[in-house]
Amino acid sequence: MTPQRLQELVFLRRARDLIDRDYALPLDVVTMAQRAAMSPAHFSRRFKEAYGETPYGYLMTRRVERAMALLRAGANVTDACMTVGCTSLGSFSSRFSELVGETPSAYRARTHDDVEAMPACMVRVLTRPKRYASSRIREAAGPPAS
Repeated sequence: MTPQRLQELVFLRRARDLIDRDYALPLDVVTMAQRAAMSPAHFSRRFKEAYGETPYGYLMTRRVERAMALLRAGANVTDACMTVGCTSLGSFSSRFSELVGETPSAYRARTHDDVEAMPACMVRVLTRPKRYASSRIREAAGPPAS
């Protein structure tokens, strides 16, 4: 690995740390790119290469992850949505369903005894949202109707 690539990864990590720390603030790609000392387009490409998802996708994954914890603790869906920095309940619910595989209301309503019994470090690993529903919904729906 070249010294330039290592330096680039350091800058990308600064931007990722910004997202992890300030996920509830209104962050945009320009702000994240400035933290990485890159142009927005270059930053977006390099971030996706390094972390496997776009900067905005990573931000929304963090927000959904935090919202899941709030919903497990009993917060209502609207409060969880606003607390994590989302301004549209519809967009939040859509992204939550895409990542988690169920609606925020359904997630909140079911029991989470298994999660409560785990150490916090395992909860973070095992409950991290993934692109879940998009491919599984298509599989379950079967071929498109003609």
